[in-house]
Amino acid sequence: MDELIAQVARTLDALPGLPTGEPLPGRATPGPTTPLAALIDHTLLKPEATPAQIEALCREAAEHRFASVCVNPAYVPLCVALLQGTPVAVCTVIGFPLGASTTAAKAFEAAEAAEAGARELDMVIAIGRLKAAAYADVAADIAAVVAAGHARGALVKVIIETALLTDEEKVAACLLAARAGADFVKTSTGFAGGGATTADVTLMRRVVGPAIGVKASGGIRTLADARAMLAAGADRIGASAGVAIVREAHGLTEPGTASREGY
Repeated sequence: MDELIAQVARTLDALPGLPTGEPLPGRATPGPTTPLAALIDHTLLKPEATPAQIEALCREAAEHRFASVCVNPAYVPLCVALLQGTPVAVCTVIGFPLGASTTAAKAFEAAEAAEAGARELDMVIAIGRLKAAAYADVAADIAAVVAAGHARGALVKVIIETALLTDEEKVAACLLAARAGADFVKTSTGFAGGGATTADVTLMRRVVGPAIGVKASGGIRTLADARAMLAAGADRIGASAGVAIVREAHGLTEPGTASREGY
């Protein structure tokens, strides 16, 4: 695997004009005493999610002190208002779930969300361009969102959609995200027929090293799932079952109980 990483890195080194951005300083690196809830992005991205369900999500997040709520962009202002005065960040998604928006549209969406109060932006890469090895285009797409987010104080996580990629493509996506200044790489949208695996998280951590976060998302529904992803190298979990996971960690529910189906 090290040789594959080195080979892809050499390919990228040969390309002119790739961005060389830097992650925002101050990304929290979890230590052994970090509460589990503080590593979870409490997520509701279903298209049919109602304002009442988003309000419930925010109440749960504030109660359990999750890292963030992760919602669709239209709900950012509501979440910002509901979570004011709490340690819970508002996270939203950019170019979601296909990643096929134009770069200009993604950058506008990122700027608008950050100006509305989103502190974390989870963008989907241009998956088709990555698979076509149009690496300069992919890097420019990421860099535009990073620039828009960082200028407004928001972290940027890059969703590479591992279920659709070969190992070589996963390595390229992670290296491009790092070179474009992303703060995290992230496994999945949860909408592409596959979610996070420990093998993918291990690979992603190996590629980006310690300076950039790794977020595992998609199909994480139990405490055992979450612990496996953290052990593999993730330092953030995206899950709709955050409450059940935390309750299970405190012995308050039966193992494997989920609070909400989906992402």
